[in-house]
Amino acid sequence: MKRNNIRTLFYGGLLSLCCVGMTSCEDYLDKAPESSVNPEDAFKNFRNFQGFTEELYYCIPDFAHGYWNNSFNWGEDELISFSIDYHMGYKVDMGDFWGWQSSYDGWQCGWMDRNNTVANSSDRTQKSLWPLAWYGIRKCNLGLENIDKLVEATEEQRDLILGQLYFFRGWFHFELMQYFGGLPYIDSVPSSSEPLRNPRLSYQECADRAAEDFRRAADLLPIDWDDTTTGKATYGNNQQRINKIMALGYLGKNYLWAGSPLMNYESQNSRSYNADYCKKAADAFAELLNLVEKGQTQYALVDFEHYTDIFYTFKQNSKNPGSTEAIFQTPMYDWWMGSGWCLGPQYVPSTLANETNGVVFSPTANYVNYYGMKNGLPLNDPDSHFDKEHPWRDRDPRFYADITYDGLQVIQNTAKFTSEQKDKQIQYANLYTGGNYRDVKNESRTGYLLHKFTPLVVNGFDEGFRDYGDALTIQVSWMRLSDIYLMYAEAVANGYGGPSAKADGFSLTAVDAVNKIRERAGVDDVASKYAGSLDGFMSELRRERAVELAYEGHRFNDLRRWLLLTEYPYTIKTSQEFDRVELDKEDPTQSRVSNFREEVIVTRNFSEKHYWLPLKVSDVNIYPELYQNPGW
Repeated sequence: MKRNNIRTLFYGGLLSLCCVGMTSCEDYLDKAPESSVNPEDAFKNFRNFQGFTEELYYCIPDFAHGYWNNSFNWGEDELISFSIDYHMGYKVDMGDFWGWQSSYDGWQCGWMDRNNTVANSSDRTQKSLWPLAWYGIRKCNLGLENIDKLVEATEEQRDLILGQLYFFRGWFHFELMQYFGGLPYIDSVPSSSEPLRNPRLSYQECADRAAEDFRRAADLLPIDWDDTTTGKATYGNNQQRINKIMALGYLGKNYLWAGSPLMNYESQNSRSYNADYCKKAADAFAELLNLVEKGQTQYALVDFEHYTDIFYTFKQNSKNPGSTEAIFQTPMYDWWMGSGWCLGPQYVPSTLANETNGVVFSPTANYVNYYGMKNGLPLNDPDSHFDKEHPWRDRDPRFYADITYDGLQVIQNTAKFTSEQKDKQIQYANLYTGGNYRDVKNESRTGYLLHKFTPLVVNGFDEGFRDYGDALTIQVSWMRLSDIYLMYAEAVANGYGGPSAKADGFSLTAVDAVNKIRERAGVDDVASKYAGSLDGFMSELRRERAVELAYEGHRFNDLRRWLLLTEYPYTIKTSQEFDRVELDKEDPTQSRVSNFREEVIVTRNFSEKHYWLPLKVSDVNIYPELYQNPGW
């Protein structure tokens, strides 16, 4: 059984800089002379230079598949089985943000810092953000400093090399900045005679430098490598090569983050949006979306009938998830990403298959509440028609696509049932209070389960759990097209004067962009009562991001940049408690319950210091200008 693991077909062997046994960012940036590649070999022609450059793709960590089970949703969205204390999600709940570092993570379950990181490995568990970002930055600078040695290449090939190097230098800096704040922006290769002494910049100063790199990349790169002369050598396998759309997407995201309240507070001591940065973000997104709307790219929103294709494929071994909507993804490193052996089990309780490894990740009730009604209104709106006796009725269609709720039939094949496993016991999700799908260790802690990344038939009775091997592939994108529309909406509303504003040269207003995503899902437009003011619109925009991008690793950073991480109700995690009155097996959305209520399970006691992760002590001790984040 074969899967197209790493979609890029390499031009040549990877000319690597060995990445072993390093302890600090300076170690990654300042390499011993004997570990450097021979410039006569690495840079003399396009094939070799591209082989050198393509190791940068191997430096993209897989945040969703960092270990056999993996925590990557650190907002108020998810709750891990009771007593599982080694995941970063648990450490975040406890306010222990040191947990991102491998020295504080005994099981090495994280994706940000692993001791066994190896740049050119095809093992996804050897990828982590902190070491590979610094390593990748150095590699980008090494390539840029040697670009003049590329003499056996066309102008197109030279532009392709430069575009990738500029993109990755900006991307690695951006990914670090959003967690740690302003950092040194490294644009040269330090040497042993001139060690790293660059001072930390403000967030916005860093963002300006990253924007220069993303802009250069966007101007140099094609929309689709398949349409270039050079790309014909790997035609049909260029989907993940860095292109203009990726560069424009991150140019806009970088500017929007710089304009967000947290980053503006760090840089300008103002807790509001920075309109100038938001305008720049809106303009970049508008440039991208104009190309998409005019059919000039390979990207398009996926119709809702095929919505799951964005997140997983099942028994389609020649096809990777993402469809036409995924813009930037982690390479498919190895067949273990066939998620019957990796990410999938953490969402399946032991009732369905005894393959949870003692870990179940449950959607919190407070987060599921963001899934409003099909009429487009939030649950707490008096006009929404939400009924606590029929809480599953007429909800946003994405609720049914993502969430396993009480009474949903999850097992079709009853032939494997034993005499003790009767229909009423497990065939339907018994998520009511006291139901056998509820348990703090091996089932749901919250009254909900997640099936956004796993089809319901994947259980111990229909398809088997381990039996399907690598037939299920889950891939969570770093960036997809619906996110671009929503970021555009946020940027243009806060940069250009409100929900009805639009960027120059683009037809969609902020409200139009949100409605475009809702229309795809079959949800009514933003109601006029919310679209008429910036505050009302932002409440719906934040809710829309929560639903559309649920469990894709965005929420923690969104809450941080909005300065909401420390604010109630974003500090609580709740369960849904209720009694089942009547189960409608034909249409569980019509089932009736009573005593519908929430109970708080976790309250996260955060302070100002929790808006930034702490830097490694070994790094801040290198030199005074690389100082620790406040409060740590």
